[in-house]
Amino acid sequence: MISSRRGRNPRPAPRSDAMTDENDFFDMAAAPMRIGIVRLKVRDLEAVSSFYRCILGLTPIAEENHCVTLGTRENPLLELEGDIALRPRDPHEAGLFHTAFLMPSRADLSRWLTHVIEAGVPLQGASDHIVSEAIYLADPEGNGIEVYADRPISRWRDPDGSVRMSTKPLDIPELLKVAEGSKWAGFPEGGIIGHVHLQVGNTAAADRFYRDILGFDITTRYPGASFYGSGGYHHQLAANIWNSRGAGRRSPGMAGLDKLEIIVRDGLQVEIAARARSAGLELTSTAEGMSLTDPWGTALTIRSEGPRLLDR
Repeated sequence: MISSRRGRNPRPAPRSDAMTDENDFFDMAAAPMRIGIVRLKVRDLEAVSSFYRCILGLTPIAEENHCVTLGTRENPLLELEGDIALRPRDPHEAGLFHTAFLMPSRADLSRWLTHVIEAGVPLQGASDHIVSEAIYLADPEGNGIEVYADRPISRWRDPDGSVRMSTKPLDIPELLKVAEGSKWAGFPEGGIIGHVHLQVGNTAAADRFYRDILGFDITTRYPGASFYGSGGYHHQLAANIWNSRGAGRRSPGMAGLDKLEIIVRDGLQVEIAARARSAGLELTSTAEGMSLTDPWGTALTIRSEGPRLLDR
């Protein structure tokens, strides 16, 4: 959950073409950086895969060698790699706080909430964050999940570019009325992973990596947390120490977050590579683009929407 104390924005995010006039909602496709695929290592592949299919409504896209890819018909969103030998995730180690699935509309969120309530799925929280309305839960192995719908930009962005975020109780009865009478039919085609929230050992070190190396703006700070946005979005990434203060690199052989893909606008991959090399970080060229790890061992693949740029 996000702290209810509002933070100040030390470096307001610039206004961008990612802010559209259509209904005043943020256009994630126009952001310079956005989340692609999230990869989790799990102990019980069948149970976890079934949860994301039945509860989130994700569509199976591929299955091969103990690995299942789920998403929409258009886009893969989540990869699950099964290995019964993995140790259960430690909630106090660095890694995943939650994967946040962004619904295309408030009505989609309403239909999904009705679905999970009828299915008797335990929920961990429900919050009005000004920027969004959010529901929290976890998969069978404790990986955090947020399902949310954004509010119009005018509701959460001040004229100076700063982002207003808070945590208030969500009016669940009012939200349920939005799509009353209509049925949930699976994760909608326009749904994406809107952001990923990480557990880290130190927020200053996280800022040096996610802001200074990758190039995200710090849009908001809370005690023990930083929120990182691109193109004026409230956040595509966040990092907190609420459960993991002082944590070092994540122990090998543990279930949980394995890899995170960040899709970047043409040309940004070269800039990120230059900053990473200047900081002495190790980069690896991959079929998808380039990979590096954050200070806590979380692997990131930086994939350009254009051609591979690492070796140019």
